[in-house]
Amino acid sequence: MNRDQKAAAISEFSEGIGQATNAFLISFKGITVPQVTELRKQVRDSGSSYVVVKNTLALIAVKDSPLTQLKEQFTGETAVAYNATDAVALAKVLTKFAKDVPTVQFKGAMLGGQVVPAAEIQNIANLPSREELISKLLYLMQHPLRGLAVVLNGTLRNFAVVLDQIAKQKGGGESSEAGA
Repeated sequence: MNRDQKAAAISEFSEGIGQATNAFLISFKGITVPQVTELRKQVRDSGSSYVVVKNTLALIAVKDSPLTQLKEQFTGETAVAYNATDAVALAKVLTKFAKDVPTVQFKGAMLGGQVVPAAEIQNIANLPSREELISKLLYLMQHPLRGLAVVLNGTLRNFAVVLDQIAKQKGGGESSEAGA
């Protein structure tokens, strides 16, 4: 790689990581080309990016980003999967792939500017997605109001039934006497 190519690689990597709030560092030693291709496809489908980096260039590219806290992890074969939106979706894709291909190992992660050890990545993958959490929150917010509406509606309904029964008794008593 000549100097211009290195500068372009650093610039490209800085722009990608600069916009990312979530990044996972992966050791991909022993992975085959078809497996890497499949991993890239799965990562792309989750709205994320995957890049294999040269450690020295990556360290230069991330020196002004929060990812610099993981500089000790940039050793050996290193790939970075990153996005700016949903860390859980990316973690799920990566952990599922790591189960299928055990040679893939997590080195660490950066989620929202905070370092996450490799051992915790599985726990992140087990979290519900953002959409699931939002739907649960909306349900929990709606449930007390719905319960109140049902109770109030039930009281009104019971009152209407009582009035109807009184009307039938009075009306039924008069109509039976009138027929006799």
